[in-house]
Amino acid sequence: MFERILVVCAGNICRSPVAEAMLRQRCPQKTVSSAGLGALVGQGVEPTARRLAEADGVDVSAHVARQLNQELLQQNDLILVMSDGQRRAVGELSSAALGKTMLLGHWLEHGTKDIPDPYRKSEDAFQHVHGLLKQSVDTWSSKL
Repeated sequence: MFERILVVCAGNICRSPVAEAMLRQRCPQKTVSSAGLGALVGQGVEPTARRLAEADGVDVSAHVARQLNQELLQQNDLILVMSDGQRRAVGELSSAALGKTMLLGHWLEHGTKDIPDPYRKSEDAFQHVHGLLKQSVDTWSSKL
């Protein structure tokens, strides 16, 4: 049903590229990509996020940040965002995409379903977010 999956965050250098790589690893039969609402276009994965991903066996070395656009929203069957605010922003870009846009943290059991942005925050913040990404991706991959 969902063959093409797009993961979206703010800058496309912390959360979405790591979640993209995790999903690609767990669902090799799916086409998974990522983009940012305010992408830091051309940049690789933020160093702390990259180190945590690589320590977990997730390769993000080839990632290059790119900007979300209407074409990407149209091309994908499922769009996974990090917060309700990002879901609304996707809807503003393309009202047609809203129906196929869900929270990556939708299946998280405790507290908020939003996955906070660790950019320019502490190592602990990155570790917390990495754990949420891993938990979310594990659950999504079992349902795809």
